[in-house]
Amino acid sequence: MRLVLASASERRVQLLHQVGIRPDAVCPVDIDETPRRGELPRSYCIRMASEKLARAHDDAESVTLAADTIVAVNRRILGKPRDESQATQFLQLLSGRRHRVITAIAVKSSRGSWKRDIVSIVRLKGLAKHEIDAYVASGEWHGKAGGYGIQGRAAAFVQWISGSYPGIVGLPLVETVSLLRTAGLDPGGRK
Repeated sequence: MRLVLASASERRVQLLHQVGIRPDAVCPVDIDETPRRGELPRSYCIRMASEKLARAHDDAESVTLAADTIVAVNRRILGKPRDESQATQFLQLLSGRRHRVITAIAVKSSRGSWKRDIVSIVRLKGLAKHEIDAYVASGEWHGKAGGYGIQGRAAAFVQWISGSYPGIVGLPLVETVSLLRTAGLDPGGRK
């Protein structure tokens, strides 16, 4: 079976490679990522992964994988910042506090479709203005939920995590491999 990854995220491709999985096709999809009025973070994240999966091109010989990652502070959803100002605001909000990183995965094949979401908790240290300014100036916040990437420079801001490190990066691997097997793909037998 072919594996189609419905994502533009290089990090997701790298995470799959880390466990020996090479997608046959990487086909990003474009969806409206606007939260609905009153939508809770976990429900929103699951809906985004599901909508990406629904829009992905597939066939009877494919297993398709889609995912979405968000950062949540209480009921507030922090997606990818649109500009430096919003990245700064996000980091100021996250400074010195805990937040949730939610990654939802959705898989489909001729056998059916499955969804799963993983919630991890991250605590950032208190960030000084110069630390936020330097991080934002680095540009590393681009395309990152909550305005930071735990796998890069922002690792120096992380006091502790509880949950799935690869889930925080963008793809919880244990759960992803399990869903791919359920869908009929043997990740261990792929090259």
